Amino acid sequence: MKIAIVRQRYNPYGGAERFVERALGALAGEGAEVTLFTRSWDGAPREGFRQITCDPPYSRVWGGRAARDRSFAAAAAQEMAQGAYDIVQSHERIPGSMIFRAGDGVHAAWLQHRARVLGPLGRLGQQLSGFHRYVLAAEQAMFGHPALKAVICNSQMVADEISTFYGVDRSKLKVIYNGVDTAVFHPGLREEHRATVRLQAGIPEDLPLLLYVGSGFERKGVPQLLAAFARMQRKEVRLAIVGADRRLKAMRALAEKLGLGQRVIFTGPLKDVRPWYGAADGFVLPTLYDPCPNAALEALACGLPMVTSIACGAKEWVRPGVNGEVVDPLDGDALSAALDRLCVLAGRADAQLAAREVALPLTLDSMAGRLLGLYRELAQA
Repeated sequence: MKIAIVRQRYNPYGGAERFVERALGALAGEGAEVTLFTRSWDGAPREGFRQITCDPPYSRVWGGRAARDRSFAAAAAQEMAQGAYDIVQSHERIPGSMIFRAGDGVHAAWLQHRARVLGPLGRLGQQLSGFHRYVLAAEQAMFGHPALKAVICNSQMVADEISTFYGVDRSKLKVIYNGVDTAVFHPGLREEHRATVRLQAGIPEDLPLLLYVGSGFERKGVPQLLAAFARMQRKEVRLAIVGADRRLKAMRALAEKLGLGQRVIFTGPLKDVRPWYGAADGFVLPTLYDPCPNAALEALACGLPMVTSIACGAKEWVRPGVNGEVVDPLDGDALSAALDRLCVLAGRADAQLAAREVALPLTLDSMAGRLLGLYRELAQA
């Protein structure tokens, strides 16, 4: 089977990239001939597949992100047309692909959620943005293209959004969750790392530690998280924020302004987050929009109860009061109260077990098996 996978660039901290790496490994292990079409995959594993670089020039001054994406889409489409592939799976919005993996969610849904935190001028700017208009047009063209046979959705929320915004037939929407290595992310990390990490960070052993992991601080609700954390009734609690973002300095300044001082720790980007999963008691991701973050699944696999938002695909794994809470991230009082409840819930062994049980069926082998089953089904159709 000849399979082409399209992803424009590699981000070592990106969930979509990790999905691609896992999919490439699974396909190569099955003997498939896999080709990756990319603009830049520097720093990523390269074993088991062929790489074709599509890096056409574009105007950064006049075209910006829209020109970048448009030029890559055109170059990738031209290359793919010459390859006689049995399966073409794109992680970018390129009309004509057989499979689209909606790992970044639905852009139309993201803009709707983002508009909630923008003022009148911000909303107008969003409506007039050339980039957003390009992405919406590409999204609509792709979902309406006759070549599209299946859409891989990493949560039921994304499947619902695609059906709602674009009317795609439900039979084409395949929910395949991100896989997690439950042998790498597990509750035993607590014993391995808790004492050391807390000692180095100056966190007393008996204080609850809440953990946020993710880049894209605006989209994932870090400003709202800091405000709610400052309003918690319980003050003897710490928050660790792990991730890379251009607004990292601004978020540190906001934490200081809110009087959080040493109660919040910003680690910056980390390639290995497992020590912090081991040190933490609960996981928080009050995102404005997130299709289904790998970090949430990793945290659950480590036995961490979770607070997340109504606009996060991971919400379907949360049983309120059992292994976490689901709230509107823009309801500051509700988010603050949920953080207080999480501190209590995180100390319960039954809540930790309930969190871990969610992840146990969602293994990498399970994800790979469902992917391969879909590929075989489409190749034989």
